Amino acid sequence: MITIGAFDGVHLGHRAVIEEVKRAAAELGCRSVVVTFDRHPATIVRPESAPRFLTDLDQKLELLADTGVDATALVTFDEAESRLSPDRFVKQVLVDCLRTKHIVVGSDFHFGYQRHGNVELLMELGLIDDFEVNPMDLVSRVDGVEEPVSSTAIRRALAGGQVETAAAMLGRPFEVRGPVVTGDQRGRLLGFPTANVVVPNTVCLPADGVYAGLYRRPDGIVHPCAINLGRRPTFYEHADHSLLEAHLLDFDGDLYGELAHVSFTHFLRSERKFDGIDAIIGQLKLDVEHARASMALDNSS
Repeated sequence: MITIGAFDGVHLGHRAVIEEVKRAAAELGCRSVVVTFDRHPATIVRPESAPRFLTDLDQKLELLADTGVDATALVTFDEAESRLSPDRFVKQVLVDCLRTKHIVVGSDFHFGYQRHGNVELLMELGLIDDFEVNPMDLVSRVDGVEEPVSSTAIRRALAGGQVETAAAMLGRPFEVRGPVVTGDQRGRLLGFPTANVVVPNTVCLPADGVYAGLYRRPDGIVHPCAINLGRRPTFYEHADHSLLEAHLLDFDGDLYGELAHVSFTHFLRSERKFDGIDAIIGQLKLDVEHARASMALDNSS
């Protein structure tokens, strides 16, 4: 029993499909398998307009494993793969390689060269190659969110700084990963040392601003943090990219070189330019207090 897709974000819509795969596999006495790709197909078929992604490959595979599915099959998606016709894709990947007998897909599933394949064609091919297709409607709504759950909707929420909305659709806080590098150490001089986390430019980021969040270290220990994401207009007139800086609450230690996992839980304020150092320090104190209050509220609920 398989399902197939890009699974960017492994959001609640994806998880609903995977739960159906697991349920059906248990009923039929077969293995549950997720088929996905080593890169998002958009990076090959339309690289000029490919979106930034909600998860990198390692994170996606971890999230898929956490669903409890029996296995994840990773397909190399390259130029040759992108040119496979729908029937050839089914024959080569689903039939000859995976020996598929049952497939669960979203009702809007498309596949093959230029996405010419759809659920109806998949069903026709199933009659030829002896597999069954179970199309299902995706999760359409979650509490407090007005639009259907999708990777695109989550990116749109993040672009507006709406990390709580994104979390509602993901089923968890939005997380990015990257190494901690040496910065200009201005935060330490201000009394608020930060971990400067380099996030790959292929990964989506929320809107510039200040957030409350969580910082997970390689040993699994999680620290609440205040996150500044932006171009630091007080100090730089024309920074060419946003920088992620995480101030760990009640922490004093060396983070350089480690891989950080940073989750965004609450939007606190937009980024702005300050008149001087005293104004910045005063605002940073408020940011830390607001981040601490947000974390305390989460822990009490």
